[in-house]
Amino acid sequence: MLPYLLSFLTFHPLVGAGVIALLPNSRKNTFKWVAVFFCTGQVLVSAVIYYFFSTRAAGFQMVEKADWITLSLGSAGTVSIDYILGVDGISLPLIMLSSVVMLVGVFSSFSINKREKAYYSLYLLLTTSIIGCFLALDFFLFFLFFEFMLLPMYFLIGLWGGPRREYASIKFFLYTLVGSLLILIVMIGLYLSVIDPYESALTKTMVHTFDLRLMVDGHNYLPDSILTPSGEITLLGMPSRMLAFWLLFIGFAIKLPIVPLHTWLPDAHVEAPTPVSVVLAGVLLKIGGYGLLRIAYPIFPDAANEYSFTLAALGVLSIVYGGFNALAQNDLKKMIAYSSVSHMGFVVLGIASLTAEGVNGAVYQMVSHGILSSLLFLLVGVLYDRTHNRLIDNYRGLISFMPLYTIITGIAFFASLGLPGFSGFIGELFTLMGAFQSEALPVWLAALGTLGIILAAAYFLWTFQRMFFGKPWAKNDSEMPFLTDLNLLEKWMLIPLVLMSLALGIFPGWMFGLSDIAVANFLKIFE
Repeated sequence: MLPYLLSFLTFHPLVGAGVIALLPNSRKNTFKWVAVFFCTGQVLVSAVIYYFFSTRAAGFQMVEKADWITLSLGSAGTVSIDYILGVDGISLPLIMLSSVVMLVGVFSSFSINKREKAYYSLYLLLTTSIIGCFLALDFFLFFLFFEFMLLPMYFLIGLWGGPRREYASIKFFLYTLVGSLLILIVMIGLYLSVIDPYESALTKTMVHTFDLRLMVDGHNYLPDSILTPSGEITLLGMPSRMLAFWLLFIGFAIKLPIVPLHTWLPDAHVEAPTPVSVVLAGVLLKIGGYGLLRIAYPIFPDAANEYSFTLAALGVLSIVYGGFNALAQNDLKKMIAYSSVSHMGFVVLGIASLTAEGVNGAVYQMVSHGILSSLLFLLVGVLYDRTHNRLIDNYRGLISFMPLYTIITGIAFFASLGLPGFSGFIGELFTLMGAFQSEALPVWLAALGTLGIILAAAYFLWTFQRMFFGKPWAKNDSEMPFLTDLNLLEKWMLIPLVLMSLALGIFPGWMFGLSDIAVANFLKIFE
């Protein structure tokens, strides 16, 4: 196995950002091809990691660990912050998804024609932050990557977005910053509570650590600490561990996002340029779900068990509320944004079920939604590039002018509403199966979640009927010269995503084979 493979995957795009920054402004057309080169490298390295990954091994694989920051506090002990990266069956599918989506996003960025040097540099910085979040096993390192995502995304929306880009970028920044602060509070509390037993025995002093693997084991907590599993310390009238769990949940739920913490998402999507919307829906939202699976639930299983009904209810609320809002939209981008809120509600419902079907379904749903939402936003971008209009009511009879575009949009809509044979069906099916089988959740709550499938059929089919069928508003192609069908670049972006959704829908065992053991280890914490 190649050494430092995970570090190379993480910081490879950062090198690309540096290369672009050093290129002279006169090499304008070179910036995008440098970004393509490094994002293609991400896909290839992800494939190598998949090749060396063992689906039969438990725990994290390819772990890289190095001392980073060590600070002696005298009699109070030692602060130890380590550089730790690792991959398991939960993070690997999301890493591979991120690599593919970021590459597709680069190709869709070819329409960006201002400040290209800054744009592609920020885009590659964002790529490093995303991959780092999925690989970091030290809470402090995870938090750095999580926070650093704010910077490139804020500028990508604020500088290259639509007419209300400043408002959308600030709203995104403030929402995510609040979530980050809540996570920071819990991170500090965990640092004060957890010690590294091996280093402490070796140095004969207390060595505090941010290692996420040690935070999961209750034996590593100081007996009198604020977050010890056996303690009964209360803060604001609530047991400290329960309060810490809710702070983490809110922090990650903002990123996911969950109703009522979702209001930044439609604005960000509407104002963001197409490639940024692709990355935002395809990858960034998944970091919220990943944070729940990697940090909030394993570290605070007692709280997750106690509040399972409330958490599942929030997931169902997102499913239904997001579906009704999508049904009411006339802006195509905003409709897809609210559909993302609805579909990510299935992720929360599956995790809250604490069953093998539900959690595996949640991981599968994140990957499936990443593919399909990227496809949907690319399709919106294709139409917007030609007409500079996103209003559903302004289109009729598009099938007459753009037959191939119509076919791919129809496939994307049907896959997203859960048509069997595509990935969307499998993800929703298993999350609902987990909810129905969960001992902690009533059957009626799981049944209510099925409304999301009905609502998805309603808003996708209604949109498809209004936009693509009926009498065209122009008599012939000569009156609509801008409504040309898909060009070669657009085909290369869209068709692979369609094939990926189809492949995952027909062969779901590939995904479940990756996540099964990792999910089983995750569920052992709750036994």
